[in-house]
Amino acid sequence: MQWNICIIGAGKIGQMIASLLRQSPNYSVTIADHDLGALGKMRAKGLATAQIDADDKTALTKTLTGFNAVISAAPFFLTPKIAAAAKAAGAHYFDLTEDVAATNVVRDLATNSKTAFMPQCGLAPGFVGIAGAALADKFDSLDSLHMRVGALPLFPTNALKYNLTWSTDGLINEYCNPCDAIVGGKLTQTAPLEDYEILGHDGVEYECFNTSGGLGTLPETLEGKAQAVSYRSIRYPGHRDILKLLLHDLGLERRRDLLKEIFESALPRTDQDVVLVYCTAKGMKDGSLREESYINKSFSREIDGRIWSAIQVTTAAGVLGVVDLMRQGKLPTAGFVRQEQVDLEAFLNTEFGRLYQDGNVRAHHQAA
Repeated sequence: MQWNICIIGAGKIGQMIASLLRQSPNYSVTIADHDLGALGKMRAKGLATAQIDADDKTALTKTLTGFNAVISAAPFFLTPKIAAAAKAAGAHYFDLTEDVAATNVVRDLATNSKTAFMPQCGLAPGFVGIAGAALADKFDSLDSLHMRVGALPLFPTNALKYNLTWSTDGLINEYCNPCDAIVGGKLTQTAPLEDYEILGHDGVEYECFNTSGGLGTLPETLEGKAQAVSYRSIRYPGHRDILKLLLHDLGLERRRDLLKEIFESALPRTDQDVVLVYCTAKGMKDGSLREESYINKSFSREIDGRIWSAIQVTTAAGVLGVVDLMRQGKLPTAGFVRQEQVDLEAFLNTEFGRLYQDGNVRAHHQAA
């Protein structure tokens, strides 16, 4: 069965999602935005477009009526309005947000809904939750699960050793908002930038620290089943100390508007990036204490005649993999759907999840 998809947001990720969908015989796609200039570029590439105003629920609902599913690639603050319009239009709803408040609105909308609502479907939250849940399922009893994700420049040059690769607003939220976690078996919140650690992979040293939003609903699912669950961002060493200077010593955590202006004026964007997913679980298995890791490393690549960054590819593949599983009837088609309900192997074998297969470098197994 072919699905008719509406993508809301004609930015970098929306364009990537549309490019992947139009290559598939299983989908027809329309991309919607308020920006006529952005839509003109999409039409020039042969895509169907629609101009929308997210503040006009009646008009937005009318636009979305007739689609099987809506994918929001719009800013997180538009999530509640888009999700409400999708429900009114009778379409399944997916998004990429890491924002906890917006996700809670989506969960409320999913109550008694005849269609599915599946937020937080990108990379982190998103794919990392699918990978983490698969790791957790391998143990008879789980002690700890630590998920780490980094979207990093391949060739860092500045003191932060960082380039902008995705939403600046989302990045700042990660660095400033409280972080969901399980500590001592209980669901709690931890401070961003803390729980610092150093790790190495392929001869490169990285640092990791708490950031907000990456776990999605996984801590709720694992509460009472694990002693420790965390999410940390991966960066090159030295990044965290400069962030602390900016946010705490200079007080920019209270001036997010100014911090955004600094980042966007001083940090260049790059498509020469790498996305590293590094999940580690420890627990009892077959009567002994075991540790197992899942590592996935993805690079930018050419698709449909254009170079796409690793963060674009992994984010778009994250949401489209679960969309494809729902189209196939392998996920619930009503109510709230969590990432941890997705089978990792089934995801990786979808036409879009296969994009992660190139980065599925290895899974380490070792006794602790």
